[in-house]
Amino acid sequence: MTVLAILALLMTGGGQPAKTIQLEVDATTTYSISPYIYGANFPDYSKVGNLFTFVRLGGNRTTAYNWETNASNAGSDWHHQNDGYMGESNEAGLTYRKFLEDAQSHQAAVLLTIPTAGYVAADKKGDGDVAQTPNYLEVRFHKSLARKGKPFSYPPSTSDKVVYQDEFVSFLEGKKKSATPLWYSLDNEPDLWGYTHQRIWPKNPTYAQIMANNEEFGRAIKDVAPKSLVFGPANYGFMGFRTFQGAPDSNGRDFIDAYLDHMRQVESKAGKRILDVLDIHWYPEARGDGVRICEGTDKPGTPAARIQAPRSLWDPTYVETSWIADYLGKKPIALLPTINAQIAKHYPGTKLAITEYNYGGGQHVSGAIAQADVLGIFGRYGLFAAANWGISDKDIYQIAAFKAFRDYDRKGSAFGDRGLSVRGENPEIDSLYASLFSNDKSKLTLIYINKESKPHSVAVKTTGFDGKTARAFSITGSHCQKPLQVKASASSGQVRFEAPALSVTTVEVRL
Repeated sequence: MTVLAILALLMTGGGQPAKTIQLEVDATTTYSISPYIYGANFPDYSKVGNLFTFVRLGGNRTTAYNWETNASNAGSDWHHQNDGYMGESNEAGLTYRKFLEDAQSHQAAVLLTIPTAGYVAADKKGDGDVAQTPNYLEVRFHKSLARKGKPFSYPPSTSDKVVYQDEFVSFLEGKKKSATPLWYSLDNEPDLWGYTHQRIWPKNPTYAQIMANNEEFGRAIKDVAPKSLVFGPANYGFMGFRTFQGAPDSNGRDFIDAYLDHMRQVESKAGKRILDVLDIHWYPEARGDGVRICEGTDKPGTPAARIQAPRSLWDPTYVETSWIADYLGKKPIALLPTINAQIAKHYPGTKLAITEYNYGGGQHVSGAIAQADVLGIFGRYGLFAAANWGISDKDIYQIAAFKAFRDYDRKGSAFGDRGLSVRGENPEIDSLYASLFSNDKSKLTLIYINKESKPHSVAVKTTGFDGKTARAFSITGSHCQKPLQVKASASSGQVRFEAPALSVTTVEVRL
């Protein structure tokens, strides 16, 4: 036996041929994939171009943003300081206007955060904690009201010490273009205001307070922009969903259930929807080797935990290592099916968005695997919109995962808008996502994620689609910014390709 033959035997497990993974895709029925799940907060267009389809201007800085002067308060992020971080210019609305115009020029839908906390920064002094000033609430802040109650003007008056949010929305509506949508968010993470913005809200709002707040400001937004969508309440995370961070009036009620019930009643009273999109944030708490996957420096076991963590978005059999799983009695989280069921029961027709999330690993292939899996799951479970928080051009593996869906050949080719059902996946070792195109019936696209540190030979039966040619592009640990083109073939209703170890492979199949 030759040396090459011996090596071949060793690589195939001591003489046994390598097992081909058999999967099946049904192309005869489809479901819609929202175009807005490929989003980010504050993208650098000079580095990513038109990669993101949905962009959001949000975060703690927006809660006390004064659109009349661009002053804002940093909250707990920086000493509760008023300053010009969001714009040194006093041109009314400049910060939001520029964000909107940049986004729409890059063909992205836009979500802008409207402050609802009742006060906005009155100055840009940059002198540390506003609480150093006696009567700081009256001196260092202006009241922020939902409605002006009289004709709007531009520029708005800056001498009345009051800022009107319906006037702000009217200004933004006048600046938008019709090419892409403009939507509005009811502030940011109110379940943490008692910490992040305690100069305005010394204690977190209660259920009753935030529901009344969202009703008041949501109605005002809709009166000015009736065709836009309103997102709320932008919960920060799991205990925000469940108890609004321990609100004293929870009385055993799940917050999302109670919130949806209330907003459904608001629609009944108003005769129209006020809340269109239930908006939550999701930073996974999963840990590997004691390190949370979305923060800190990875230890040897962290990448493996990151790769498995997206399963907590859906998998009824997967229990991650986290305080959330412990809180649930070491049971699966299954986040998206759970919230989808809550929506169906308490306010049917409400869309779902995750406008902040991040799975970490921006400079490791595990980050590409997790991010790609997350995007596939978002499409499969009907998410309306999603935006990664913190992604930058330095996060090359997360960027590569977006490109696996949005620009896999680096010539603009993208995953389809009609999802297909898949059978045969083993979520511990792989994921497969499949799509067709509404405007091109001759092309089917697969995204296969190999979560193992060994290559996979893959055969996919494509029921209802008899492809004749195939090409495939893989993101691996050594091929990130420029994908590796791997062999792929299609015939007799089957697609075959090789998936490198720890990789994301996009396969384009044509009739």
